[in-house]
Amino acid sequence: MDHTAEVIGLGVGTSDDGSNVPAVVLSARDEYLPIIITADQARAIQLALTGEPFERPLTHDLLVEILTEFGGAIDGIRIDDLADGTFYAKVDAERYDDGQPRKYVFDARPSDAIALAVRVDCEISVSDEILDAAGRPPSDFEMDQFDEIDDDF
Repeated sequence: MDHTAEVIGLGVGTSDDGSNVPAVVLSARDEYLPIIITADQARAIQLALTGEPFERPLTHDLLVEILTEFGGAIDGIRIDDLADGTFYAKVDAERYDDGQPRKYVFDARPSDAIALAVRVDCEISVSDEILDAAGRPPSDFEMDQFDEIDDDF
């Protein structure tokens, strides 16, 4: 079964070597799902979440603009696999050809998929299998962990 997830924030953890590690944290099925991402991806997600304007289009903004201009739309994203500690995602999109919808599925890094989802306000879904494997109770998190991502990464 798939569950609708929402981005609750960006967190900062510490790796084994003591360096800061950014993560996007999703909430689904009354659990939190932390996904480790790069600092650049964290900034891209943060800018979309806050609606902070950027002088020039960022890559995700450009992709949405191109897709829209060519008559397509992102319908949703799915965090649908976890293997050897790596999450995998799909972007579900569609485009109308001669009045008929044509569905497309694109493989994506979860961070890119989430950055797109927050820009177009589409559904993010996560399967029971992913939540069973990597979901954590909210009590494992301190809300002050969800700080703004800065340049310390």
